[in-house]
Amino acid sequence: MQSNQIMSSLQEAFNEPLKDGEERKLVFWTDIDKEFVDDFNNVQIENVKTIHLHKHNQFYAKHLLEEEDPTSSYLIYTNMDLQSRENWLYDTVLYSKVFYADRLSLIMSDLQIDYSFRAMVQQYAQFFKSKDRTKRLKSFAIQTYTKELIELAIMNVICKTQSLDFETVLRKVLMDTLDDENNRYLYDIERYFDIDTFWNYVEKEYNYTREKKTLRTLCMHLSLTALSRSVDEKYLSNFSQFIAEYNRTNAFVFIDHWMNHKEDYKKFNDYMEEIEEEIRLADTLNQLPIEVFQEGDIFPYIDRAVIIYIANSLLNQQEDYESHLGLINRRRTKHFYDKYRYLYEALFFAVKMQAFKKEYAYGIPESQAVSLYQAYVKEYYLMDTYYRKFYLAYDAEGPSDILSKLKPLIENLYTNWFHGELSTNWSQAVKNEMTNDWSLSGVRNQQHFYTTFIAPHVHKNERVFVIISDAMRYEVGKELQERLNTEIMGDCEMESMISVVPSVTKLGMAALLPHNQLEINERGQVLVNGQNSSGLENRNNILKSYSEDSIAIHFEDVFAMNKTGRREKFKGKKLIYIYHDAIDAIGDNAATESGTFQAVEQALDELSNLVRIIRNDLSGTYLYITADHGFLFQKDDLRTSDLLQKESIDALEIKRRYMLSREQKELPGQFTTDLSSIIENEPNLYAYVPNATIRYRIQGAGSKFVHGGASLQEVSVPLLKIKNKRAGQRGAESSQKVDIHLTSTTRQITNSIFALDFFQTEKIADKITPRKVVVYITDEKDQALSNKEIIIGDLTSSDPKERVFNIQFALKRLDYDRNMTYYLVIKDTETDVIIDKIPFTINLGIISDFDF
Repeated sequence: MQSNQIMSSLQEAFNEPLKDGEERKLVFWTDIDKEFVDDFNNVQIENVKTIHLHKHNQFYAKHLLEEEDPTSSYLIYTNMDLQSRENWLYDTVLYSKVFYADRLSLIMSDLQIDYSFRAMVQQYAQFFKSKDRTKRLKSFAIQTYTKELIELAIMNVICKTQSLDFETVLRKVLMDTLDDENNRYLYDIERYFDIDTFWNYVEKEYNYTREKKTLRTLCMHLSLTALSRSVDEKYLSNFSQFIAEYNRTNAFVFIDHWMNHKEDYKKFNDYMEEIEEEIRLADTLNQLPIEVFQEGDIFPYIDRAVIIYIANSLLNQQEDYESHLGLINRRRTKHFYDKYRYLYEALFFAVKMQAFKKEYAYGIPESQAVSLYQAYVKEYYLMDTYYRKFYLAYDAEGPSDILSKLKPLIENLYTNWFHGELSTNWSQAVKNEMTNDWSLSGVRNQQHFYTTFIAPHVHKNERVFVIISDAMRYEVGKELQERLNTEIMGDCEMESMISVVPSVTKLGMAALLPHNQLEINERGQVLVNGQNSSGLENRNNILKSYSEDSIAIHFEDVFAMNKTGRREKFKGKKLIYIYHDAIDAIGDNAATESGTFQAVEQALDELSNLVRIIRNDLSGTYLYITADHGFLFQKDDLRTSDLLQKESIDALEIKRRYMLSREQKELPGQFTTDLSSIIENEPNLYAYVPNATIRYRIQGAGSKFVHGGASLQEVSVPLLKIKNKRAGQRGAESSQKVDIHLTSTTRQITNSIFALDFFQTEKIADKITPRKVVVYITDEKDQALSNKEIIIGDLTSSDPKERVFNIQFALKRLDYDRNMTYYLVIKDTETDVIIDKIPFTINLGIISDFDF
């Protein structure tokens, strides 16, 4: 500090207003290193006397200030330690002002650190040499310094964190590397602070007491101590040296915060994989019953062990399916679930398929055609969904020994058992009841779609949209309905129609157009009222013959337009047919048919988008979504027994799943259907369809994805009926996430480990959608004090008792103020919005060392 700065600062000190009971100003100028002797000798301040205090004039100075001249203001310059008890003026210093001009003192003054900590600041002088470090320490805006606060502040500055918590310091150190020699933060702590003090904090906070301390063994200590919260310690005897004797909740909360950090979790995951291999965790877990560790977290191998257990149970035909489903659902809240998401999803649907078979342990019963059809659209279709979802997860996971072993089980279950039973029974029922009249009592015929549903809107001059998605089978329509009901304000109802036979695009598309007559000409073209129905141009002409204000368009053209372009394109149009093709475009090609189920996902997204465009850009109210036909698909290659040699017959057309001919005869392994109830041809046409899911043996075209036949998967087509509504309209209801509330009545925490009950307020239904929340305890500064637990509110039970979640928490070991307010936070994980913040008090009393 320059002389003029010193004089200015001293002048300010004496100009300060007198405090209550103060009659004069006494300022002690401390200059331990004797840097400013000359400056003192030149000091001249109006109405202020000076005295140089040293060890030989203490009595004189005390007598002067307290007896001889008790009214004058004095500047007392000294090179002594004023805090020493040997200072005869110690009591006088207590009610006087102390002034420093040396560098460290100025830093302490700037930071407002009390001079009693000068020795400590001097000890870490190397740290305070950096203006940047000093500036960052000042940014903490500490009001009252303590030894611990100074140490925490220095360590956090070195580690470049924004808190005053040791947890953040330790995580930053561990995040760098577990190699002590190359850890930059450990190096800087040793250089600018004190490495022993750092390790003392580690020991105090986490009971890490090893004689030889390393970051790697510390990481093992923290993670295995955290594991002991969910896995009884008696099963972890191999790792006892790494498990803390006390302060376990601190270790658990530290690990929980680390693995749930939005960025830092990546390094945590890497470390846990390294550690579990180093300690041979697999060897320990593989000797234990699943019940011992099924709720465990921390290490990824726990999830692998759970997955292996469920897969082996399926392979060994153990029928504990409800238990398996419950276990998979509970694992969804665990840290490594996302890493193994596709394995879990594949297992989930494999279990669902097995549970379905168990429900029909005595086989799918034979019945009349209409009963089998109704059973399919009510329940049997779920097996198609489970099979599709299994393979979506299977493909997403990529090469997997576990899923490869399950695949034959799934194929046998679906292709041999399910299709073997259902399709065989259905083929027999069709042969007995439907060969002369392709219809079912109480089920809509596809060819009546326009007259039944669309014509009434046209007659009322109401605008109506029709989306026809090629090959969208019934089970896909059910998933689309569930999705749309969460996305639109109106209602989406669904029923089924039985499609035409053969279940092919050209005939199904024609059947959905307005018509008086359908026929198939010599070239295999489908005529609507004598006009070729293939292609957009022909379909536009057919529509216009029924309504001038009509248009047929491909979905990709709609997507290519902006909002203005769409409104202009459809201006004045009352009857709009939009043709969508995602599933058939991929499936009906030998080179791409293996991607059929991915094409279904694409179709669902595109159809959802189309509905949004119609609702928002085109203000569409009435909308129908249906399909020309469904499809059969199996992942495995077909066996020879799955193929049927075509008979010698005069055929107009031969495809994998049907033949068209004017001949009518009985052929083995197939049935013949008179098409006169669908088309008007002279002479009649007959469709030959292989029984069950058999394909004709023909060259070319793929064989895994097929349609054209009469299986329930091919001829049950969905019809979604949507009436869009605007906000404020009667019956308009937008979807909303279900609420999750705290139901425990207590608002006081008296134990470092405690449990609270939460309640999902409604069952998940059309307009009530799932919600995922994270819950934890925090202080007034939003610092998390407990572990963070996930609740997935997606329960569908009508019984409120089955929608309760009991969640366990562990608090960090701190000195909690019983008079302070703490909070239970409930935060939506998707939006990051806090949906509830409930005040609590914490009064722990005596904390047991054995806190698990």
